[in-house]
Amino acid sequence: MDRAVRPSMELSKRIIIIEDNAELRDVYSLVLRTIARYDVVATYEACDEALKELSKTKPDLVVIDLTLPGMPGIDGITKIKKLMPMTKILVVTVHDDNDSVFRSFCAGAIGYLTKDADPHDLIKAVEQVFAGGAPMTPKIASMIISSFHTNPNTPLTERETDVLRQLSQGKSYDYIAAALSITRDTVKTHIRHIYEKLQVNNKSEAVIKARKDNLV
Repeated sequence: MDRAVRPSMELSKRIIIIEDNAELRDVYSLVLRTIARYDVVATYEACDEALKELSKTKPDLVVIDLTLPGMPGIDGITKIKKLMPMTKILVVTVHDDNDSVFRSFCAGAIGYLTKDADPHDLIKAVEQVFAGGAPMTPKIASMIISSFHTNPNTPLTERETDVLRQLSQGKSYDYIAAALSITRDTVKTHIRHIYEKLQVNNKSEAVIKARKDNLV
């Protein structure tokens, strides 16, 4: 941690930052401190440190990266939300892939920015969070929206689509079976049908075609 936890200004929003890049931690902290109603009460380079002091910092908002030493950011989000369900979490990371985005939101994040955004966009995002919004960079927003617009002419059944979606996220057969409450053999049967319907020969080809044709 970069500095001792200190008492927050009255009525100000308490914010902690979890980012392993010291320069970025300083930038985020400096930018947020330009707003009187925001009080950056502590900054950390890892989730473990932040979790140990969560009962003292009592943050209204956590700004967190996903790639951190020790505990991954997504696991950190899950633990923070379990300990303090009312705390809002804003992800700021270099990752803009489907899996990172959706896992972050499923874990409890309320907003998602990529690090190519202007640092002052962080202020806008924090303002949106406290106003009840869910800020995200345009690419992430587009990704979220497109996920609801699957191709209505898909040749796949609903269950086959579920299996293909899991495959596209790199999940194993055993994981898919457990997640969908089916047997491993049933997963293999669905995958064989998917390959036949999409006229592909392997998982990579199936995933590429699924994304190209917006099937998942």
